[in-house]
Amino acid sequence: MEALVLEEAGRIRLRPFTLPQTLGAHDVRIRIHTVGICGSDIHYYQHGRIGPFVVNEPMVLGHEASGTIVEVGEAVRHLHIGDRVAMEPGVPDMQSRATREGIYNLDPSVRFWATPPVHGCLTPYVVHPAAFTHKLPDNVSFAEGAIVEPLSIGLQAAKKAAIKPGDVAVVLGAGTIGMMCALAALASGCSRAIVCDLVPEKLALIRATTGVTCVDIRTTRVQDVVAELTEGWGANIVFEASGSEKAFEGAVDLLCPGGTLVLVGMPQKAVPLDVVALQIKEARIESVFRYANMFPRAIQLIASGRLDVKPFISRSFAFAEGVKAFEEAASGKPTDVKVQIVLE
Repeated sequence: MEALVLEEAGRIRLRPFTLPQTLGAHDVRIRIHTVGICGSDIHYYQHGRIGPFVVNEPMVLGHEASGTIVEVGEAVRHLHIGDRVAMEPGVPDMQSRATREGIYNLDPSVRFWATPPVHGCLTPYVVHPAAFTHKLPDNVSFAEGAIVEPLSIGLQAAKKAAIKPGDVAVVLGAGTIGMMCALAALASGCSRAIVCDLVPEKLALIRATTGVTCVDIRTTRVQDVVAELTEGWGANIVFEASGSEKAFEGAVDLLCPGGTLVLVGMPQKAVPLDVVALQIKEARIESVFRYANMFPRAIQLIASGRLDVKPFISRSFAFAEGVKAFEEAASGKPTDVKVQIVLE
């Protein structure tokens, strides 16, 4: 089969590539339809590594995927040939303590698509555990199915925030994950979300789609907006979703007493955090690493119409144009949120 292969930093090719395709009793074989290009894919493409994960040999890219089941293992009962599905890219050791305790995303042995040395799913067919393959309702498209993965991160962040009805949330960063955090916060009961970024096109999109309050940090202080909208009390929750070291400067000041700072973005280096300022407010800090048991919830929210993710799907490219798709996604076009590759 052909696959979209990262040969080394800065060089990807669409070429024949052999991947393990043995179907186990608890597996399904899936014909891939749509794959989203994630920020991590772009980072591997540009730099060849993310922290300790280094591309030392050719690796198939892609982990945000949807497709159609074409074969099922003999022990699979809840999925059938022809089912349209979205797949969780992270598969843990099912016998690990983390999995038994329901935090399988934290299993040190998890195998996550397109994270070295594990290959991704930008290839026509994959074999995947049925337990991490989720059926899509008829009214959820393949394109929407392929954005379930980043939405699940937003839902994990909302869960960790322990949102109460009527809470006010601030989202620092209007990239894909920041937008998914805003959607999740509103769906979880927040009365208001304040989204902050320095790219006006992204702020315009999230404002038009959800009606959130947007702050262009180039011209406006976030603290002033939060103080005005909360009568000086502060936000109940701050989601740091940019990964920018600068975002941590003053983040605690945005919180109300007893508020929660949720760390979603991943800074590239150590950041300063004012511990005393946190203590004075008895603020909580929560962190997010991927998600656990969020795919079914994300799919249900999309299917119900409660969340509309279609406006965040910016452009799609055919599989034959996969290299161009990565070049375009890496160019950082300000109107792009999610670029997808369609294999069928």
